[in-house]
Amino acid sequence: MRKTTVWLMLTLCNLFWAGNYVFGKYVVTQLTPLSMTFVRWLFACLLLFPIAHFMERPDWRKAFKSWPLLLPMGILGYIGYNMILYTSLHFTSSTNAALVSALNPGMIVILSAIVLRESISGWRRLGIVVSLLGVITTLTGGHLLSIFKIHYNTGDLLMLGAITVWAIYSLIAKRLKEIKPITATAIAGLFAVMLLTPFVLIQGIDLSGVEPMAFVGMAYIVLFPSVGSFIFWNMSVMEIGASRAGVFMNLVPVFTALISVLLGAELVWSQIVGGLLVMTGVYLTTGMFEQKFIQKQAQNI
Repeated sequence: MRKTTVWLMLTLCNLFWAGNYVFGKYVVTQLTPLSMTFVRWLFACLLLFPIAHFMERPDWRKAFKSWPLLLPMGILGYIGYNMILYTSLHFTSSTNAALVSALNPGMIVILSAIVLRESISGWRRLGIVVSLLGVITTLTGGHLLSIFKIHYNTGDLLMLGAITVWAIYSLIAKRLKEIKPITATAIAGLFAVMLLTPFVLIQGIDLSGVEPMAFVGMAYIVLFPSVGSFIFWNMSVMEIGASRAGVFMNLVPVFTALISVLLGAELVWSQIVGGLLVMTGVYLTTGMFEQKFIQKQAQNI
């Protein structure tokens, strides 16, 4: 697969996810996080299985034998991450949530170093620190010393948990070698639906009073962040690895901020400064700056 194709898929993937923050912020006022997650993956699976069957022609029996990896993927990336994300949107803005999610690349690099024994260079360590400073700027509204206070926005703290879950999910996805991406996405989604079904039956899904725009929002979430993004993400991770694919997640807060502004939201200075710091940190964490620095030093020798 060409690099430009992978880059395009990752860009679209994160554009769709940015919309998930914006639409999710609205839909979560109409439906519970449990209902949203269940409905999302129930309808996504109805689309994913036919797409996988006709595009990838998988041996389904053989594919389901990868359940030791696909089951935790469903639990972490499909249930855990989304439940935490939608719950966090009860308490914080879509822009703030997206800015915190920009820590994902650094988190993936750290876990890759711990679990996969990948080395972290000095530039990448600096990038992680700068990204963390950006997130702290966002969380504290620019009052950095208040980081030592006890009380924080619950939604922002939940997003820190969400990105940890997503980083673990990405490392597991990287290990999938013998199953194609759309097939993997479909089966992991099915496992998520199966695990959520008993809880939904107990809680129920109350659609009374749900506004029409909420259904539009759920349709978007099913088609784009669920089907489109997860297919593109898994294809990209299998092609270039979790660490390199994670770089593109810094586009999520950029796209989220742009969409929010277009819809009439206002950005405060701490979000802008925090966002710039996060992007700078992500740039350093990816190793792109380090590579250019080494090339420049070599040219001067």
